[in-house]
Amino acid sequence: MTLHVAVIGSGPAGIYTAEALVKQSAEPVEVDVVERLPTPYGLVRYGVAPDHTSIKSIANYLRKVLELPQVRFLGGVSLGSDVSVEDLLGVYDAVVYCTGAMVDRRLGIPGEDLPGSVAATDFVNWYCGHPDVDPGRFTLDTAEIAVIGVGNVAVDVVRVLAKTADELRATDVPHEVLQRLGESEVKAIHMVGRRGPEHAKFTLKELRELGELANADVCVRPDEAVVLGGDFPRQVQGNIKVLQGWADREPVGRPRRLDVRFWMRPVEILGTERVEGLKLERTRLSEEGRVVGTGEYETLPVGMVLRSVGYQSVPLPGVPFSERTMTVPNEAGRVRDREYVAGWLKRGPTGVIGTNKSDAAETVRTLLADLDGGARVGSGGVDALLAERGVRPVTYQEWLAIEAAEAELARSLSRGERVKLVGLEAMLRACRP
Repeated sequence: MTLHVAVIGSGPAGIYTAEALVKQSAEPVEVDVVERLPTPYGLVRYGVAPDHTSIKSIANYLRKVLELPQVRFLGGVSLGSDVSVEDLLGVYDAVVYCTGAMVDRRLGIPGEDLPGSVAATDFVNWYCGHPDVDPGRFTLDTAEIAVIGVGNVAVDVVRVLAKTADELRATDVPHEVLQRLGESEVKAIHMVGRRGPEHAKFTLKELRELGELANADVCVRPDEAVVLGGDFPRQVQGNIKVLQGWADREPVGRPRRLDVRFWMRPVEILGTERVEGLKLERTRLSEEGRVVGTGEYETLPVGMVLRSVGYQSVPLPGVPFSERTMTVPNEAGRVRDREYVAGWLKRGPTGVIGTNKSDAAETVRTLLADLDGGARVGSGGVDALLAERGVRPVTYQEWLAIEAAEAELARSLSRGERVKLVGLEAMLRACRP
């Protein structure tokens, strides 16, 4: 008997789950990787900064999984609008949810909903060419921008803002976005953290890249770089050393300036019709180790605020969801009978891309143990169901046609290996001329 499994989501968690099913199953298995977009790879395609080509190379590994004979890619199929959980459980032996964490956490301060106050994920999706975001969404017509957060996503955002369009020309940034970046009026970028340098979440490699920016002076205030003792891990010690080194050097007059700020928390986004400033309060640690305000305030004259204080998942139609943890409740990946979860939707937005591999393996072990020796109810017959509803999935071969069109666009523009197509219509034209 063949085991039929649907994996919802084609990011790293979903594709690693498909791979684990093929490798771990003692009986024949067929895996359908169901994706809302026409394109696979999730965060690798739409979340990794365009100038980080080494991380994007993970797609080459994920590609090999999608090309396994036991695995099938079904793009352009949405859970909820095209198929329901009940539909899937009617034609598959098990369903695994792997849709990640797609939205930013909110700051919860006044002015957060003003025009110009933006979730960092929206900005990342914009420069990564996500079809949900119009390439005309952002106009960088302000002299100063604040990025709230000191994690790797915040570092990616400020690096893209600090670079020139020419520096990004060889990347896969959509051409319309590249033009907007070339028209940027940004002169100053403020990256703001509530705690000190020893608490920052960025990696040493990402931090060092900021110091190599050719188009921006990177500045740290000496009083904000002070660290009070502590036996820190090597990674943290490296961060502190780099930041304190920046605090000792003078700007050399590059076109843009990046101020890395610590011990400052946003308390209000100012403005009437749009963002006109960001009010910050100096912070310190209480005896209990909590961040508390000191009553000392500062206002940055920014015209845009990008919020990068963590990702969170969103509920899926018909799937249990905890508003407290913002994850799908599970036991080693088990949600309910024949329903499972993997990745950030399972454990929250922790770890790196590779962490999803061991996470997916755990979920698959649970799934196979649950179904071991049981009757098979799945027929894998989702095709007929989708055809009845007029839904034509994007196949893997059609995805390859989209890739080929992006490579051809890059050649026509004399730009790198590929330039991303923008919007669903352009993608479908490329794969279904």
